[in-house]
Formats: sequence, C-alpha cells, structure tokens
Amino acid sequence: MTTEIHFDALREAAREVMTRAYAPYSGFPVGAAAISAEGELVAGCNVENVSYGLGVCAEVALVSVAVSRGLGALRAISVCDRDGRVLTPCGRCRQVLLEFGGPGLIVDSVHGPRALAELLPEAFGPEDLAAAADRSRRDGS
Repeated sequence: MTTEIHFDALREAAREVMTRAYAPYSGFPVGAAAISAEGELVAGCNVENVSYGLGVCAEVALVSVAVSRGLGALRAISVCDRDGRVLTPCGRCRQVLLEFGGPGLIVDSVHGPRALAELLPEAFGPEDLAAAADRSRRDGS
C-alpha cells in the first residue's frame, strides 16, 4: 500500500490514547499510534505495575492490539508523552517494533521520521533465526 503517512494524525491519536495510560508509579504516561499495512490506525498506552518489570510500554501495548485485530505489518508509528512531545522508542521497544514492522518501519522522532533500521542498526531479527536453523539442518546438528 502506498498511501501517504499523516504524522499529524498519528501524533493526535497517540496524544488521545495517552490520556488513558496507567502510570501511577512513574507519573510518565505515554501513548503510541501506528498505521498498519492495511491502512488501519492502531493505538496503545503504557500500563504500569507495582512490580516495575511487569509494566507494558505503549509501543508493546500497540503491537498487542494490532496482533489481536489481525493486522499486518506496521508501516509508521508515533509515540508521545503527556505534553504531546514526540518520543523515540527505547531499545526494547525498537526490538519489538522490528518484529512487527521490519527495518522499513517509519518511526516519528524528534529529528523527524526515520526508518527503524537507522534507529536499530544491525538488528537481530526473525531472519537471523531462520538462517541459523538452515545452517543447523545443513550441518546435521
């Protein structure tokens, strides 16, 4: 699909979903909105937990919604804080986004839209596991 990406609309959707974030511990609500390969808008917000490591980032929540809705790859994403400032996803979220958007996913950033491959160079992805399995079969391991 070659439709144009409207980052203003993604930013607005991220701001709107951010208002539903559950962030009582950090006080840092985050919203994320993306467009899928099908042209569908999908959004998610962070959900914290008293056991800090069990919290879910907005980007991961968004991916869960997209998968639950049966959507294909993500094409573009925007993430924001409570003031509507664009946030660049953290490393963990970049890895999750790689799985569901690939290296060509366009990520809104403070420096403008950028390909995920630029933000996560030399990433380890699903194709790396497939290549390792192929080598293992060839070697008889």
